[in-house]
Formats: sequence, structure tokens, C-alpha cells
Amino acid sequence: MTTPLPGLLPGQRVRARGAGLNEAGRYEPHQREALSDGWDMVEDDALVQTEISREVPKSAISRNASPDLPFDRSVNPWRGCEHGCVYCFARPTHAYLNLSPGLDFETKLVAKPGIGQVLDRELRARSYKVAPIALGTNTDPWQPGEAQYRVTREVVEVLSAFRHPLAITTRGTLIERDIDLLAPMAAEGLVRVGISITTLDQSLARKMEPRAPAPARRLQIIRRLSEAGIPVRLMLAPVIPGLTDHEIEPLLDAAKEAGATSASWISLRLTQEVAGLFRDWLERAEPGRATKVLNRVREMHGGKDYDATFGKRMKGEGLWSRLIADRFRRAAAKLGLDAPQPALRCDLFRVPFARGDQLGLF
Repeated sequence: MTTPLPGLLPGQRVRARGAGLNEAGRYEPHQREALSDGWDMVEDDALVQTEISREVPKSAISRNASPDLPFDRSVNPWRGCEHGCVYCFARPTHAYLNLSPGLDFETKLVAKPGIGQVLDRELRARSYKVAPIALGTNTDPWQPGEAQYRVTREVVEVLSAFRHPLAITTRGTLIERDIDLLAPMAAEGLVRVGISITTLDQSLARKMEPRAPAPARRLQIIRRLSEAGIPVRLMLAPVIPGLTDHEIEPLLDAAKEAGATSASWISLRLTQEVAGLFRDWLERAEPGRATKVLNRVREMHGGKDYDATFGKRMKGEGLWSRLIADRFRRAAAKLGLDAPQPALRCDLFRVPFARGDQLGLF
């Protein structure tokens, strides 16, 4: 009998998933572990499938006041992410749903049908003051389930109708489906996109980001968006010291060739349960480099797995952080990728006529 992951039943197995653990979230009073009862029986071999449930959204716009972020509002059409990136800083949010930040985060997803209608209502409020909305700040809005549920499409349709500025972060190929909306917005200075790439090593990417598009495919996304006139930034995120930091220059070269006009970087962020998940993965997938990687991560965070202090959490501090920042700065400047993306326009915002408005008849 195969020993299941913590939190799985005997006979259950996983394929192409990032997390190797599925321990209960931090708010749960009990931890559960499946054990053999001693009976010599063949268990049903059940592959863990992705499950998508629906949530009726009560609100669409989330607010933040973080000095580390260049936006104060965002929209998240999805909870959880099937891409399964083992290092994802958003994994701990699944604990709020009484689910595990481990395997549950990438197999038990939540879509929010109707979020576009809620967003429409919020943008019509007389008290609303326009500023860029960020899309993709928590989980990927163009993950595989979007092909069926189209909840991200709802959001973009509403923002397009309101001529509302939009800043996007994704690594999902489905964004190409929505070029018909994004290209006209870009022509008016209303949208910009960041495509995140961690490594050019397809073998490493497959282990670390098992259901995300391959690195070459993400470069193709950059090319297709750029050809449509949409400003694209390479988001080199996360940079993992001792594992992917040697790829800074090749990644910038590849993104430039694909059409990116700017670039940025963020270091590995081992938030809460992510530290244990990443450590477990590293020891299984890259045992020869595990100690080196973890030591460098801790050197960048004052001896801890992660320092959440504002001003430090995104890039760390110390020698390794400075070396990465200096290499990135020099390489980006050489390629002309050090300029910021153009500011998004807020002066074009308008409230379109709603269905049934009498003024719409004239």
C-alpha cells in the first residue's frame, strides 16, 4: 500500500501537483493523518481531481494600504490556483476557508460567477474615486478553470465598459483569449500586463510549477500581447537564491526578445505555511541544493524563513539581496528594461448607461 500524503485517504494519489503535504490549516483545532488499519486489502486507486465550487460574491473590490504595493485596490475572481506553484505566497489564504494551504489550495478551488455584476454596482457608487485596479494579485485570474467559468472575463468586460485603468499580473495563457478587450484598452492607456516567469529550465519549472504554462509558452504570451499593442513587463518572480538566481540575465534577454518593455523582480516569500511546503518540496525535488537554498533565503531575512516587515518582505535584505538587485539593475539597464511602464489613465473613466436607464433613450 502506498503511504498517502498527510490529509489524504489510503489509495488516493496525486499527479502533477506542487505541494507534497496537505496538513490542516492553521485555524483548525485538529490535524488528521491517514494510517493503515492493518487489514491486508487493496485500496481503490483514486487520483485526486480538481474540484471547483461557486461562491456568490458580496463584494468585488478589495482594498489595501501596503506601502510595498503600487496599488490600493484589487479584484480576485478566484480562490486557490490550479497552477500549483509550490512557492506561492497566496497559499495561506486557503486557511480562511478551513482548507489546507497545501494540496487543497491547488485542487479545491472557488470561482465567483457574478463578480462582474457586483463590480459594476461598486463602480457606479457616487462615492467611488477612480484609481487603477489590480487583477491577479493573489491567485492567477487566467488559471485553467477560467476557460469554463469566465469569471475573469466578466471583470475585464466591466472595466472595459467603464474605461477603467487596469494592471494585470498573470502567467496564464488564457489571457490571450481576452486580447479583444485588452488591446482597445491598451490603445487608450488603460491597461498594462505583467507576465511572471521564474525559470527558463523546463524540467525545474515542471517540478516547481506543475500545471502552469511552460517557460517558452509564457514568453509566447509576452510576444502575442506585445504584438497586440499591450505594454508587457517581465515579472521575474520569485527569484530563488541558490536555485534560479543564476538565470537573471538569460531571463531578461529572453523577455526583451519577446517584446517586454520593462522588468521587475521579487524574491522568494515563504509566508506562514509556505515555508514548510517549500522546504518539503526542496528536500524531495532538489536534495543536493536544499541546504544551500534555505541558508541563503534565511540570510536574506535576518536568519528567518521570512520577514514580513514592510520594505523588506518583497526583496529581503543583506548581501545576497544586494547582489541580486545589482545584477538585475545592470542587466535591465543594458537592455532598456529599467524604465517604468507608462502610467495608466484615470481621466477617461465614465459610468455607462445601465439597462433600463431612461437617459439611454436619447
